[in-house]
Amino acid sequence: MKFMISQLAALLKNNTRKANTRLLLKFSLLLILFFILYSVLFHILMLYEGRKYSWVTGLYWTLTVMSTLGFGDITFHSDIGKMFSVIVLLNGIVLLLVMLPFTFIQFFYAPWLDEHNKARAPRTVPDTLSDHVILTHYDDVAVNLIEKFTQYAVPYVILVQDLSQALELHDLGYHIVVGDLDNPSTYKGLRVDQAAMVVVLNDDITSTNIIFTIREISDRVITITNADMEDSVDILLLAGSTHVFQFTKMLGRALGRRVLGVSMKANVIGSFDELLIAEAPVMRSPIQGKTLAKSKLRQITGVNVVGIWEQGKFMTPSPQTHLGESTVLVLAGNEEQLDQYDRLIGSHGYRNMSTGPVVVLGGGRVGKSIGEALKKRHIDYRIVEKKPGIATKDPHFIHGNASDLDILIQAGINETPSIIITTHNDDLNIYLTIYCRRLRPDAQIISRASLDRNINTLHRAGANLVMSFSSLVTTTIMNLLKPEQILMLSEGLNVFRNSLAKHLENKTILDLKIRENTGCSVIAIKRGDELTINPDPNIVLEKNDELILIGSEEAEKRFNDKYTVV
Repeated sequence: MKFMISQLAALLKNNTRKANTRLLLKFSLLLILFFILYSVLFHILMLYEGRKYSWVTGLYWTLTVMSTLGFGDITFHSDIGKMFSVIVLLNGIVLLLVMLPFTFIQFFYAPWLDEHNKARAPRTVPDTLSDHVILTHYDDVAVNLIEKFTQYAVPYVILVQDLSQALELHDLGYHIVVGDLDNPSTYKGLRVDQAAMVVVLNDDITSTNIIFTIREISDRVITITNADMEDSVDILLLAGSTHVFQFTKMLGRALGRRVLGVSMKANVIGSFDELLIAEAPVMRSPIQGKTLAKSKLRQITGVNVVGIWEQGKFMTPSPQTHLGESTVLVLAGNEEQLDQYDRLIGSHGYRNMSTGPVVVLGGGRVGKSIGEALKKRHIDYRIVEKKPGIATKDPHFIHGNASDLDILIQAGINETPSIIITTHNDDLNIYLTIYCRRLRPDAQIISRASLDRNINTLHRAGANLVMSFSSLVTTTIMNLLKPEQILMLSEGLNVFRNSLAKHLENKTILDLKIRENTGCSVIAIKRGDELTINPDPNIVLEKNDELILIGSEEAEKRFNDKYTVV
């Protein structure tokens, strides 16, 4: 009851709502006048027929006829009386069955429902909220980010302008706030001055306005912004953004770095203090076809193989793990150990490697960024693009459809060592992956995925490596949000810290069987200011030691469940 009263009070305070209420009252007065008029005429016509009824009976007859109930207990006998009944009936159909419901819904119920919905969608966050992340745009990337925030207990809120979208997200269980993106009071209600970060992934113009508005409220909050255009980078920085990224270009460079080039050198994908994490393909290297034990990588290079990627799946290796042509090693070590790996393993050229150009399917921002990355590595390439406006006179561009065999042959698909598929349409990427795998069973195929759910599908279609745009954005943001706690690597692979629980003290890594029980690998131990990289399994863990581990998201959860004290 209190809620209804508060809603009606809010309804009547609004000027527009007041006008609507006045219209509803006028219509109600009109109905009352018709009831009185028809009741009076009822008495006159009944007297004309020689009958007399009370005024209550006249009102009763008027209401039953106008509402079309027509009980038939009181009827006129004369023609004029019957014509009067028809007029009352038709008038009742128009006023009560058509105009009254429309007027009530339009001028009372709809405004009340609108106020009710606005009350459901909050305009501010609780006064106690702090260290939260504000998202100013909702899309597939935001969904991926929210999953990570939930996993690591990071409070978040999505700022939504449209009320209907806000209510839809609210019903799905998301934390939302309704407000204008360019209104300073919106960010005051979001407690932006107490937030840990604001993620602004709108278009460049809108993002600039948002950043500029935020800086009116807070100079200290960290902001992450995406720039679609090169010129927007400086503008967003001038507006006050802390970090500005061109994520599509970053994805292109990352895809370009994964191409099988002229050597097998390890590609560093992350660092944690002095600890470096790198990936290295096994394909056509000296260790292809061997087991991990027979490769003797740790003995001859000092690096530790902490995981392998096999057809897009991260797995914890054992000494008997077979290193095939589709295997990608995840290595942990310091700079000297990785240099040793490069000298002994990575310096070997590919045996029987195709010498044709790398074929890039798609010449958008991602495709052009791949071309720039390959050019820096002195690797020849051809970009296939069907849009005339994108395909320039550059000899590296070939104008045509990527599904046209003649165009692919012209690009060098029969000789290429690697094919990179970069379109933003996952359905097309899956189609092209299957097509290219059929044409070149032996070539490396790298594909872009716009949605994380299509990663496994692309691997099944024949891709050796798949990189997700949303995962790239999520990884970058999480590493900036929690730089001392986690390091997110590609596609759900994390490096994370964990303080040694009391019940694990005075035990060795071998005794704890962490890898066997969880799938995580201990890649370093921090003892005071000293960091021991790739520690001996027989090292005894001491009080205040800090473990640095690597594993998939599922492996990290298993470790926290089994070894972390709640």
